[in-house]
Amino acid sequence: MPAIDHPARRLAILLLALSALPARADATMGVHGMVLFGGHAGLYASHLPMFHAPHDVQAVLRVHFVDPRLDAAVRARLDGKTALWTLDPERFALGRLAPGAARPLAAFRADVVQGHFEQGGAVRYRAAGLVVDEVLLYRPLAGDAPPPASATYLPVGRFLVKRIDGRPDVDHIVRLRRPASGPVEVARTGGMPDTAALARRVPLDGTVYESGADLQ
Repeated sequence: MPAIDHPARRLAILLLALSALPARADATMGVHGMVLFGGHAGLYASHLPMFHAPHDVQAVLRVHFVDPRLDAAVRARLDGKTALWTLDPERFALGRLAPGAARPLAAFRADVVQGHFEQGGAVRYRAAGLVVDEVLLYRPLAGDAPPPASATYLPVGRFLVKRIDGRPDVDHIVRLRRPASGPVEVARTGGMPDTAALARRVPLDGTVYESGADLQ
């Protein structure tokens, strides 16, 4: 006598088949290097983006170090300066920083590097724990989008971070002598932001980071 094809039996077989499939890899998993900047008033980390996975997101975080002594030491070293510092973090899924993420990234470990972590920078603190206090910006990037006529800079404490809008573009972070009251727009010249116009618009105190090598 043939077995009865009961709906519950069919569902059980389907669930078993699905459980045997390998878990889908997160397309945003990787080592997501960041620029570290700020000072006593705030500490920030800006992901170094590219126009391909898993790095095709512009993200800016407000962070602090788990160790209060290390937190105070790093803030003191960065405060009032524009020298480049970067983070070389452990692997994590960048999508966990997205609004509404199922498992938001609350903390991660990273080597703290004076200079660029991929360009000869010196590791000053290894495997330091950082807490993500707030995700200030999370923008997926479209590699096929042309740059708009103007460039927009977003205020982050006493800094401006250029919003990456199209291809080609530039990752640009500047320090101000006093905080900006809101976003700043400048024209583009040859597709790139007019930095001379930016200097006329806001009280620049120096450049923390500027590179378009990974955004061509």
